[in-house]
Amino acid sequence: MAQGNTYERLKKIIVEQLGVDEGDVKPEASFVDDLNADSLDLVE
Repeated sequence: MAQGNTYERLKKIIVEQLGVDEGDVKPEASFVDDLNADSLDLVE
């Protein structure tokens, strides 16, 4: 599986689980600081 394909799949999951905009999900983004995930979000 290509790295780009893996990133896109992971990005889709993050958008669905956290309800964030796709443009906010970047490799350098912090789940807590940038995507506003709480401890329960991180476990899910």
